[in-house]
Amino acid sequence: MRLKEVGIKNFRGYRNETRMPIDPNVTGITGKNDAGKSSLLEALDIFFEGGEIALEKDDFNVNEPDGMVEIRCIFDNLPSEIVLDETNRTTLQTEHLLNSAGDLEILKRYKRSALKDPSIFLIANHPTATAFDDLHTLKITDLKKRAREKGVADSEVADGRASASWRLATWGKAPDLQREPRELEISKFAGDSKTIQDKLFKQLPLFALFKSDRESKDNDPQAKNPLQEAVKQAQAELKAQIETIQVEIQNRVLERAQKTLEKLREMDPSLASQLVPRFKKAPSWTFEFALDGEDGIPINKRGSGVRRLILLNFFRAESERKVADKNAPSVIYAFEEPETSQHPSNQEMLVRALVQVGAKDNCQALVTTHVPALAGLLPVSGLRLAEKTPSGTTIEYGSDTVIDRIAQSLGVLIDPRASRAKGLLLVEGPSDVVFLRHTAEQLKAGGYISATLEERGLLPVSIGGCDLLKHWIAKRIAEQFNIPWALLLDSDSGTPENGKNLAQVQALKQLGKKAYVTRKREPENYILPEVVLPHITCGVTVTWTDTSDAKKDIGSATSKSQGEVLEFFWTQMNAEQIRRAEKYIEDGQEKFELTEILSDFLTLS
Repeated sequence: MRLKEVGIKNFRGYRNETRMPIDPNVTGITGKNDAGKSSLLEALDIFFEGGEIALEKDDFNVNEPDGMVEIRCIFDNLPSEIVLDETNRTTLQTEHLLNSAGDLEILKRYKRSALKDPSIFLIANHPTATAFDDLHTLKITDLKKRAREKGVADSEVADGRASASWRLATWGKAPDLQREPRELEISKFAGDSKTIQDKLFKQLPLFALFKSDRESKDNDPQAKNPLQEAVKQAQAELKAQIETIQVEIQNRVLERAQKTLEKLREMDPSLASQLVPRFKKAPSWTFEFALDGEDGIPINKRGSGVRRLILLNFFRAESERKVADKNAPSVIYAFEEPETSQHPSNQEMLVRALVQVGAKDNCQALVTTHVPALAGLLPVSGLRLAEKTPSGTTIEYGSDTVIDRIAQSLGVLIDPRASRAKGLLLVEGPSDVVFLRHTAEQLKAGGYISATLEERGLLPVSIGGCDLLKHWIAKRIAEQFNIPWALLLDSDSGTPENGKNLAQVQALKQLGKKAYVTRKREPENYILPEVVLPHITCGVTVTWTDTSDAKKDIGSATSKSQGEVLEFFWTQMNAEQIRRAEKYIEDGQEKFELTEILSDFLTLS
């Protein structure tokens, strides 16, 4: 199940209902301080009962203190089947519990007098025809009576023990169900409404909120939070096994208690008859997990930057785990201001990790930020602008005008030389800029191309990737100043992302643009072993292929960070080495990839 849209009303600055679509992958919420970015994430935590935030009376909008807080979530990518009552499997569509768009829409209303006990509604396109509009509220005895009144024969009911079967058969007798949008309160459903609620909510994604402004107390779980979240997820995934063990524990304890009572009866039958063995509460499983340094200093006593690095690497590890574990529950990761207490390079790594996490089928990521460098790395389709207005907080999105306002308000800029360039070469990252410039300089020196990029007035610009804010701005600048542009992307060959960039490049080529993807996975894959070998740590061996993670492999073998690999080793390669690295065979002929690309780029000016 995937979060599609959120709506908030009467919560802090959100006086009027404010709706915000959620991107299937990554949603970036930007805006000035105190614009309502954090409030939106915290409202979601309240809805999902994530445990970080509790609704308080001060959270009610000051202009509507006696009104009700409303938090609405809409979900798509729904399960094909669900059990609501008894054990009968049914579908949300069959039960008429989906809204007009075919999505699951859940609304929670909170009163000041019952902050922890909201009224819960399904907003559904539901029957309104008399005698067909209240079937969910009827117990099975009354439901059978109603069905027979409407002409349902027992033979027409698939499972006579299941309410869902009787509802389906009854609705089938209506000449016109007169379906209209309605609010269906779950507490009014027949049977154990709490059980029905639990079954429905069990299908919802897990929501994990990581805040930037937590206090640093001795028992502060902030640093441990991602690891504790891992514990919660593991427990959820092993729920069936844990319940089996719990039952076995209870049975064994009760067995020993009974034997104790049998022995007691031999000595004092009266006393034994007064005692009943029972658990005051079911056995529970609780785990406190922490990371402590070798020096014994707990993580929560380390600097805030160290704690954020733990979060960073949790996300990185989680993205890898999700690839291998297709059965893991869906998760929404919400991260407030990841730039807090982090070096700029770590900030960028964190955002890229969030984008990677959000790209997985069973994950979504939400991030708030007002740092230009981070906002520029977020997909345009997921950008949202939070603004304070006299009537309350608003969320805007979806148009070039809004994207332009986001860019201006945050100061997301491309290289200031862009407007003076004769052509823009759009590449993914700073390392790609180094790669392209050095390659052009060496191939020019070797006589393989006619000029360097600088000699033709061509400016390589790092845009992070297609469809990101920096990419959008670069194209806007190119259009504004009538500057031709070209694109070079990594192929990501050998990864789950393989083919995505190729599809984008092919679409641009159809529009007449000069666009390429590398034949190898990344620029680091073009580095020759002979350049790396003199720098390998003693006793370490390393090999890489055209599709392996060369950046990681080379970095590990040479004690270089992954971000240093290309700039250090590629700049040592001369023209002849580059020619060997770029050579490929096509139709029985030798060809030279980078030479071909650069020769085409040089025709921009």
